Amino acid sequence: MRRVKLLREKGLEQAVHDILKSRSKTRIYVYLLRNPGSKSDDIIAGTKFHPSTVRETLSKMYDLKLIIRKKIKNDNIGKNPFLYYPIPPVELLKRHTKEIEDRLNRLANITFSKEEKKKYRPVRIKIFERTDKA
Repeated sequence: MRRVKLLREKGLEQAVHDILKSRSKTRIYVYLLRNPGSKSDDIIAGTKFHPSTVRETLSKMYDLKLIIRKKIKNDNIGKNPFLYYPIPPVELLKRHTKEIEDRLNRLANITFSKEEKKKYRPVRIKIFERTDKA
């Protein structure tokens, strides 16, 4: 049973890594999926990454809109920490699909000469979402 869970977790990490292309972003995103609303200290402990790696990666992920952060109102002296949440996996997949479509469309249309572009309509590749009802 434990082995099956480990394989499932590795499969999830690999799938996310295929999209994010970064070990630190992947581990932090997967950690936040399992522990939404975590502070950076929790993420550091949970991922076992160096504190500067976690803080830098969280900043990059926030800039890329891969995570959402909410400031905690704190009465103590010092900075008010953030709580971090991942964007929904479906949103991550939609963005990745859009990136793939863009690359495929650039590739499909790169071979046209100027004369061919006037003669033919550009190729538009679109990946459709399909949900099969069981």
